[in-house]
Amino acid sequence: MLLGAVGIAAVSIGYNVLLTPEKAKSPAVPTPLTSNQASDPEAVIRELQDRVGANPKDAEGWQRLGWAYFENGRHADAVRAYRHATALVPDNATFWSSLGEAAVMASEHDPMPKEAADAFDKAIALDPKDPRARYFLAVRKDLAKDHKGAIRDWLALLGDTPPGAPWEADLRRTIEQVGKINGIDVTGRLAAMKPVAPHPPMGGGMSVAAAAIPGPTSEQMRAAAQLPKGQQDAMVEGMVSGLEAKLKANPANVDGWIMLMRSRMTLGETAKAASTYKEAQAANPTQAGRIRDEARILGVPGI
Repeated sequence: MLLGAVGIAAVSIGYNVLLTPEKAKSPAVPTPLTSNQASDPEAVIRELQDRVGANPKDAEGWQRLGWAYFENGRHADAVRAYRHATALVPDNATFWSSLGEAAVMASEHDPMPKEAADAFDKAIALDPKDPRARYFLAVRKDLAKDHKGAIRDWLALLGDTPPGAPWEADLRRTIEQVGKINGIDVTGRLAAMKPVAPHPPMGGGMSVAAAAIPGPTSEQMRAAAQLPKGQQDAMVEGMVSGLEAKLKANPANVDGWIMLMRSRMTLGETAKAASTYKEAQAANPTQAGRIRDEARILGVPGI
């Protein structure tokens, strides 16, 4: 999933899949998706550096710094930041799979360095459904010439992917390309996994999880980025708390619950996101399937 230093950003596993002709017989090469950057990315990085410098035990701060580095192509720095995050919170699968992805991107020669492979193994042990770890572990199989095994695992991931998830099209393309390169017919299996129409999304467009959340405007985000850390955190938390208060008054607002889950995930508050998921399910049992699908898109742990 994509996380910004402040505010709400797009959601994804965290990479696109691209194959170039010269990489024939090689697996798909993951590259980061782009997202709306802050107006001054370097200022955000400096702010986060100051934050973890003042409190080296701030796991969330290290996670945000890791993503800020990753977004700006500073993959080796992202690896170092994620190492701190995983050391502080070793039971967070998302931290480990983020470390693994950053290590893959930072490596100039080895497409699956040991640190990355170990990180993905730890992530999958903590959360067998972590989509990023599942994807890259299939990449490891492809690297080991087990192309059929890799495709089988990618197909399984595709089967668990909620319809309309931002990474769905890229995952399908990976399967097609690796199958074509290695002479493996995947047409029938992909056709059998045609996307099922998801629940009616907000406003007739994409899912609420993948959509931009109404709430802070770009002007508000720019304003927040200029505030001192304490005021910045208070502003963002105030926006999220306001949404939470509205849900207490109207617990039938399913879109609102999904927005709150997404906000918590963006802030790195995975435990709160999981708690929000349970509250949303309890308040809206007839919408349980929809809430579950959106939570999976967001990468809420334990879903």
